[in-house]
Amino acid sequence: MQDAAPSTGDTELADVVRRFADARVVVVGDVMLDRYVRGSASRLSPEAPIPVLRPTSSRATLGGAANVALNIATLGGKVSLLGVIGDDGAGAEVHRLLAGSAMIVPHLVVAAGRPTTAKTRFMVGVHQLLRLDEETTTPIDQPTAASVLQYFAQALQTADVVVLSDYAKGVLTDPVLHGVLAQAQALGRLVIADPKRADFAAYRGATVLTPNELEVRQATRIDAADDADADRAGRRALDDTGGAAVLVTRSEKGLTLVQRDQPALHLQTRAREVADVSGAGDTLVAALAVALGAGASLPEAAMLANITAGISVGKQGTATVSREELLGVLHLEDLVATDRKVATWDLATQRVSGWHAQGLRVGFANGCFDLIHPGHVRLLTEARARCDRLVVALNTDASVKRLKGPTRPLQNETARATVMASLAPVDLVVLFDQDTPFELIQALRPDVLVKGADYSVEQVVGADLVQSWGGTVLLVELQQGHSTTGTIRRMTDTAPA
Repeated sequence: MQDAAPSTGDTELADVVRRFADARVVVVGDVMLDRYVRGSASRLSPEAPIPVLRPTSSRATLGGAANVALNIATLGGKVSLLGVIGDDGAGAEVHRLLAGSAMIVPHLVVAAGRPTTAKTRFMVGVHQLLRLDEETTTPIDQPTAASVLQYFAQALQTADVVVLSDYAKGVLTDPVLHGVLAQAQALGRLVIADPKRADFAAYRGATVLTPNELEVRQATRIDAADDADADRAGRRALDDTGGAAVLVTRSEKGLTLVQRDQPALHLQTRAREVADVSGAGDTLVAALAVALGAGASLPEAAMLANITAGISVGKQGTATVSREELLGVLHLEDLVATDRKVATWDLATQRVSGWHAQGLRVGFANGCFDLIHPGHVRLLTEARARCDRLVVALNTDASVKRLKGPTRPLQNETARATVMASLAPVDLVVLFDQDTPFELIQALRPDVLVKGADYSVEQVVGADLVQSWGGTVLLVELQQGHSTTGTIRRMTDTAPA
């Protein structure tokens, strides 16, 4: 299988990720609670040939449609969650967990006499001994369905994308499906359907269908094991739903995106290692929804969903992926800097904390560093001489454009970070998207803040912060005649007419 659409690189995808905060999504479907009971099992029961589990810890997480909503929120999107829970302890736990995210607005209908779907996994290390499912798959009654649709009509007014998270637990009945699809179509909203029904015609009106290999095989009677059959199965599903695209998820074989009148896009999986596939489908659908809500094309959204799911399966249990993690993978995949000098904010914070714990003095410099010149080298060399480790914060491309104008930067952030990471005085490179590095300085708490002597201490962003925790501000004398703006001007003046 080969990657398609090579014209879209990780730098372009990173630009989409930075717009994730613009995405507004409504998730409708089967809300669940996932519980994990972990312990040790060192003997068999005398009553039956089964292990005896001694629990040492337990935790609960959001599952099903609620996990999709949590993934959307963790990626930075705004999300409304619609579903049904019972008047029970599991339902109360779902409410408690949802209250922990300010980005999720829950509209949950409490159905009397109906249990909240809860799955309890009993674990020893990474191995699952048993899963206990407490649920009903009986379709919700008409009054409950009417309440769901009423909430949906309200939430849809401010949403760009709708996700149908179907786990066949009885919430997405025919009346609910038809009502949601009709309302979304009337307002021109994108609809992503994660199907469980064997007849995909039930989702007619959805924009994108996201079946896995087993689901598409059951619905189309076409084995989607290889690229060609996945393409055929996707086109059969397109005919059944009348949608714009079908994204077939194929586990370790990656994804196949089928769009009308276009060749199929086959994407290799980008998972480095697989620890647990629980919830990976939810993560993929969430990333697809947020990317589309942020204005990405379908191929771009599929690529981002593929990368995000690859990060998710490297974690234990039902896991989410943050916007920073996704940006980190995009940059680290594309960068050739040695020793992993280019880091995400989270990783940079960990490294700097580790340096501080060793008693090392950490310096911090920032800028666009569009074209590296001798003035930059002198500044960085003098900075490194005043500290044990030097962190350089680079403005992202979007940040440079806001500060310098639409013709800058001359080199994209990947190229600038690669060059910066190759310089001997530099120990760590971090990208920041804000107009100033104030928040990053707060996070890293450097001991030395470095700037050119064309600034006064009072003008240096973060100077008061660094001084408040006992740090110093270093103003380095600049070499005259060296500046990126001057270099560009000379190149323009000497260019042939």
